[in-house]
Parts: sequence; structure tokens; C-alpha cells
Amino acid sequence: MAAMSTTLTSSLSSSPKSSFLDHKSSFHGSPIITSRVTPIRSSSQSQTHTISMSLTPQYDFNSFTFDPIKESIVSREMTRRYMTDMVTYADTDVIVVGAGSAGLSCAYEISKNPSISVAIIEQSVSPGGGAWLGGQLFSAMVVRKPAQRFLDELGVEYDEQDNYVVIKHAALFTSTIMSKLLARPNVKLFNAVAAEDLIVKGGRVGGVVTNWALVSMNHDTQSCMDPNVMEAKIVVSSCGHDGPFGATGVKRLKSIGMIDSVPGMKALDMNTAEDAIVRLTREIVPGMIVTGMEVAEIDGAPRMGPTFGAMMISGQKAAHLALKALGQPNAIDGTFSEVTEVQPEFVLAATENSEIVDA
Repeated sequence: MAAMSTTLTSSLSSSPKSSFLDHKSSFHGSPIITSRVTPIRSSSQSQTHTISMSLTPQYDFNSFTFDPIKESIVSREMTRRYMTDMVTYADTDVIVVGAGSAGLSCAYEISKNPSISVAIIEQSVSPGGGAWLGGQLFSAMVVRKPAQRFLDELGVEYDEQDNYVVIKHAALFTSTIMSKLLARPNVKLFNAVAAEDLIVKGGRVGGVVTNWALVSMNHDTQSCMDPNVMEAKIVVSSCGHDGPFGATGVKRLKSIGMIDSVPGMKALDMNTAEDAIVRLTREIVPGMIVTGMEVAEIDGAPRMGPTFGAMMISGQKAAHLALKALGQPNAIDGTFSEVTEVQPEFVLAATENSEIVDA
């Protein structure tokens, strides 16, 4: 059967993309609608989009067969590519420890600069941290304004309210940012890998000590299983709040005497917490930047509960702090404008004012 073209028309904002310091959003989200047709978004004025959908698959299910392959080829392809990545990223520009919403946002922002290599270490098989669901295992994700500008950049749809927006399922944010991030050639995610320790030389963090997560969880049940190492110019610790693998970066800094204390989070206060997380995101010791809920652990800031804007913006700020430390254009000192012509997306899309990016 022939292909069928379905035409969908969406009414979108005609405003140009907001700048780094602009207080207005370039897109205001889409309302909840009863129709099963989802509007297609664009940053340009209202226009008609055409989607081509084939009515028939490209093969016959009744006689379908795969091309033949030797089992050893599958093994060699996986092994060769993974080992090549391990060799490539054994000494890299930036290591992001923890692939939750803050870590993913950080890696996404850094890797817009194609000259910077980014390795992401995540102890879980499935990256994303707690950003696959909202609060109490509910689906919706609440993001307070003006952080919705980051969602606009990613192309994530939301329902707009007065002071916040709601994504119908948190997984839409997490799957979208991961698909964009992991497609970049200068990024490698090492999931099911734990950061067991830090490399510290001359009072500066210079990388992480790694092991398979399952090995890290079984050191007490097996004989000695030595780790591996990864060196980096900058380590971004986004290990989340306290837990089995939480806040491990700052807890290790305390245990080796590089910081004095890790007081832990205070009781919940959303309005205070989210501003504090972004404000206090910083290079805590030479070579190591702390972002996300791990910031609350080290500073005794309130917990923020099921609202996610601070994770995104803290991650972005950490990225620009890392870029600044690497001598690259960044939004902390304003030099990011030097690359906007060749990389138009290289802006801190969600920042409301200059105070947010003060280190």
C-alpha cells in the first residue's frame, strides 16, 4: 500500500528564542488536551507540518528471517568497542559521576562543546536516577519556572501553569535528554560502574577509582577485587543525597580531610531548597565540582522534594563551571558568546538572571 501523509497543524509562539538573560520564554508549553493527537512544536511561527507514515512494514512477517551471524562476532563487537572506550576515556577532560537529572543535564551542557570529552559514571544499569518518576512513584514531573526554558531547548512538551510546568511523565524528560546526549561522539556512558574512590594528587582531585557496581557491592563477600582508574582534568560529583551510593563524592572528601563536614540535608522547603542548590553549586575543592542534591548534603540545605528544576539548572551551572576551569567559553564569565555563532545551542537556556551563575 502507498504511504499516507498526515498533516498536523500546531499553533506555536512566534517569539524568537530567549537569550541567556532574557526573562521571557520562547515557548509556553502545550495545554492538556483530550485528543490523542500531540501538537508538533517549533521555535518558528505557526506552520503546518507533514508527517509521512507508512501503512505497511518494510518486510513480510510471514516469511521473516534475519541475516546470519556468528555468535563470536557479537561478542567481539561488544568487547572491542567497550575496550576501545575504556582506553579512550582512561584520561579524559571531564568525568561526571552520577547520571541522575543533574548529572545528565551537566553532561549535556558540557558536551555541546565538541572539543571536550565527557565520561559519565553511573552505578545503576539504568541511568536517570530518580528522574524516571515524580514524587511517591507518581508519573508527572513538576518543573518550576524559569527552568522550563531548558525543556524548550530539549523539545520536551509540558502543561503550563502560572509559576510552573508539568511534564505528563518524568520519563519523557529523562529519555529525551539521554537520547540527545548519548548520540554525541564526545560522550561515553559507563553504566553499571561504580566510583569507589577519588584520585587526589597535591590537594587536587584528578580522577576516580572505578569498579563494576556488582563487584563494589560484594567486597565483603569475596576476596580482594582491585579496581581500575580514570583520570580527568575535572570531576563533577552528582551522586545525589545520602544513600548506598549517594553523596559518595563529598563523603569521601570528608574522610580524607579535604572538607570539614557533611551535615546532610535539612527538612523539606521547596522554595528555599531549589534556589540554594543552584546558588551553592560550585568547585568544592580543586578539581571537583559538586552539583544536584549532593550540594544539599554538603551545605545542610533543605531537601526540595518532587520538583526537578534545580537539578537541571544546577547541572547546567556545574557544566559551565567545568568549562571555565578548562579555559573554554562559558556562561559564568560571559565568554560563551564567543561561540554562539558556530554553536547556537551553546547557551545556559534556563538561567533567569546573572545571580544564578555566580560561582
